[in-house]
Amino acid sequence: MTTKDLPLAGRVALVAGGTRGGGRGIAVELGAAGATVYVSGRSSAAGRSELGRAETIEGTAERVTAAGGLGIPVRTDHSRPEEVRALVDRIAAEQDGRLDVLVNSVWGGDPLTDWEHPLWEQDLERGLRLLRQAVETHVITSRFALPLLVARGSGLVVEVTDGNTARYRGSFFYDLAKSAVIRLAVAQAAELKPHGVAAVAITPGFLRSEAMLEHFGVTEENWRDGASQDPNFAYSETPAYLGRAVAALAADPAVLARTGRALATWDLYKEYGFTDADGSRPDFAAHWAAELEEEYGPLGDPL
Repeated sequence: MTTKDLPLAGRVALVAGGTRGGGRGIAVELGAAGATVYVSGRSSAAGRSELGRAETIEGTAERVTAAGGLGIPVRTDHSRPEEVRALVDRIAAEQDGRLDVLVNSVWGGDPLTDWEHPLWEQDLERGLRLLRQAVETHVITSRFALPLLVARGSGLVVEVTDGNTARYRGSFFYDLAKSAVIRLAVAQAAELKPHGVAAVAITPGFLRSEAMLEHFGVTEENWRDGASQDPNFAYSETPAYLGRAVAALAADPAVLARTGRALATWDLYKEYGFTDADGSRPDFAAHWAAELEEEYGPLGDPL
């Protein structure tokens, strides 16, 4: 293997919320590029989160190592500052203070999202809990992890969101959470740029996560059968596509030029040349323009 084959060899990353979905895809692809990846979240072999899903941080860490990196699982509730502080202290101690990439991918808000009712008919505590889970966790994690990047004078912060425009996302609290995450990237970018650290938000297209595969009753092997229920699913992408986008950004020596922007897989593949796991290059924005814009309006300009 050469440096070109493993552009992130020697780098250290933390993927907060790396248990499943986009977070898992990012962790694995950072590992495939040679990084040491700390995978944190609540779902562990020692016990599941309230989501009750089977994916674990240990499972992700094993995939990171199998891909060519080193995966290190650390069970962490990112809503608890003391646990996040302990996680970052451990990284600092084990890696001589080094942290190159921070990925804030904590979510867990699907069961809290009410897609049926407007704000005034929603359960307030449920909505506020979604915000705490999807936004406060990112703030807490950055608060403790950023000093390691600032001390090195380089690095990348990635805020994982849904959509990179001001377009309404279909549910009040969901929309607020995903929009707020973009603003977290903007604010961190402003404060980190003088220290040589970049911060961006990034969105996948139609993400073919474990939960989405289950929703359509398919597996990754026969996923195209899900398009019979929703034709848009034919244009979906695996978490690896998002992961390869993040890995490309992390390996880009000029990434600081992108700081403060809300990015998308459908643009980044054109610039960096990566593919999805099957060699395809999904472009959900192009699909939207061709098939959905007439009914739903333009996707919107990137923020």
